[in-house]
Amino acid sequence: MIQIDALPAFTDNYIWLLQDAASKRCAVVDPGDAAPVLAWLEQNPGWQLSDILVTHHHHDHVGGVEQLKNVSGARVLGPAAENIPARDIALGDNDSVNVLGLDFVIHAVPGHTLGHIAYYHADPQTPLLFCGDTLFAAGCGRLFEGTPEQMHHSLSRLASLPDSTLVYCTHEYTLSNLRFAQAVEPGNIDIAERFVQVSQWRSEERISLPSNLALERKTNPFIRVDETSVKEKADERTGTDNQSPSAIFAALRAWKDKF
Repeated sequence: MIQIDALPAFTDNYIWLLQDAASKRCAVVDPGDAAPVLAWLEQNPGWQLSDILVTHHHHDHVGGVEQLKNVSGARVLGPAAENIPARDIALGDNDSVNVLGLDFVIHAVPGHTLGHIAYYHADPQTPLLFCGDTLFAAGCGRLFEGTPEQMHHSLSRLASLPDSTLVYCTHEYTLSNLRFAQAVEPGNIDIAERFVQVSQWRSEERISLPSNLALERKTNPFIRVDETSVKEKADERTGTDNQSPSAIFAALRAWKDKF
């Protein structure tokens, strides 16, 4: 049984820590800073960092990779299409990799960056998705390199995974994302209820993650572009009839960038 915990980093990043108690091996996802991981290893003697999983090349996701590899000898896995420090295994779309006994399938999800990947473990009861900065709880990443069409396709691909899939994204953006979601769909009861719940969690300094895809499909405007209410709001914002889902997505993303 794998335990997954969040190691906070910087102001709002999470480094996901996967632990296999039987072997006392662990893995981390997107360690932008080595310090939180090294602190955990020091506080938990006998554990070995065996793997470092990277979703994309941004510094707040790779800044600690080389130091951690030098200290632990961990295997570094990352996207083939991006420059990942100390990478041992270059991963592309539909590749498979085993980490701590779990089989992960790689999904190419360009948009935030061009080579961004996500790691998906298709457990029949609790599927796991480590999606970096592509899909956020109630939101999605900015388009630094890709096009709206690419990001819409990437999000649609992730949104097609099972309802029970746990979404491990890498930033605590949920509350601000829900504020935007309420602006897009002011009549959406699910968004209103989620906003109240997450507001309570954050007031108690509790993490709002992981999410799950069933909840995202009800509350995340960026994967709800086929909903009439979302299209109407996008059309209202742009003053045009956005004909395609990717055009609706582009209108929402442009709005969110200035929200």
